[in-house]
Amino acid sequence: MATKYSDLELAINTLVTEFHKAADNGPSMNATQFQTMISNQLPAFAKTVENEEGLGQVLQQMGVQSSQNISFENFWTLINKQAIQLFGFMHKEKNVKCGCLLQ
Repeated sequence: MATKYSDLELAINTLVTEFHKAADNGPSMNATQFQTMISNQLPAFAKTVENEEGLGQVLQQMGVQSSQNISFENFWTLINKQAIQLFGFMHKEKNVKCGCLLQ
């Protein structure tokens, strides 16, 4: 009998799979691979990294130094920030706040 995974488990699998697919199955990706993945997988966020200035700001927020590759840990930092922001937008009228911050 096949294992049935929850929506959350499937979402985590998708995040990991899409990261490694964009990184050509490597442990990290370069800025161009990152921009392509964002454009394909996070189109609402893609405008933020369209230009060098926006890309630089996002990389800095993720803890990526200039010309350094982006690890899954860096990417997870971005996902955390995006999740909190999206949660806030979706629950604004309910006055619910998320205190989910990475340390």
